[in-house]
Amino acid sequence: MPTTKTAKPPRAAAPKLIKDSDTDAIFATARDMTTDFRFDGKTAAVFDDMVTRSVPFYDEIQRMVTELTAEYAQPGTNMYDLGCATGTTFVLLDDMVDPQVRFVGIDNSDEMLGKARKKLSLLDSGRPFELINADLHSQFTLENASVVLLVLTLQFVRPLYRDKLMRRVADAMPENGALILVEKLTSSHTLLNRQFIKFYYDYKKRNGYSEVEIAQKREALENVLIPYRSEENHEMLRDAGFRHSEEFFRWYNFCGMIAVK
Repeated sequence: MPTTKTAKPPRAAAPKLIKDSDTDAIFATARDMTTDFRFDGKTAAVFDDMVTRSVPFYDEIQRMVTELTAEYAQPGTNMYDLGCATGTTFVLLDDMVDPQVRFVGIDNSDEMLGKARKKLSLLDSGRPFELINADLHSQFTLENASVVLLVLTLQFVRPLYRDKLMRRVADAMPENGALILVEKLTSSHTLLNRQFIKFYYDYKKRNGYSEVEIAQKREALENVLIPYRSEENHEMLRDAGFRHSEEFFRWYNFCGMIAVK
């Protein structure tokens, strides 16, 4: 069972690290043809700014993710962040979980991993960690995992591979292990889905993105980010072997879920 812990306060430097990047202007210039979105060097350079301006309540989602992780991470086990990007979640977690929990970050972008490695090198906890370049569509080691994070990552895994990946995650966990999933969603209700998308684009405008940036990024993500309905995610988790899943965050078409094995 998860144990109750006295959580230390997050490091004072953590909020700065979340936003430690250049300003996102990747799609600011109109172009004749937009290519598919890529997590390359250009994206890595602005990623922290991009995600805080593009994901509603991103800081609070991170706080909730780390709070939940601290309840389930067990000494002597691995805590995986699949699609760890620039390592922000690891930095926020370092003071909150036992130092005998090993951090393992998986990402298929060398540029993202480079930024994550730089952040983690600044920690003084002596925690064991490993950052691995791997594609979630292929085989990679996943074992002894008390917690697995998929924060805005599963939506980029091709649907054909998602069920298999969820089964692999569940199989790598002991009883009472936890999967924490944060996703963008779609809805089977056409009107509500359209309204939620509109409200989301309004949110991005309030954070300084132009109509051109919003339109071009939407086009770039069209064949890359494929959201599921909330009920589809719950069904997938149940079929993978998780005995319970619950939503802990919801903002229009963004959702945080925890699944317990």
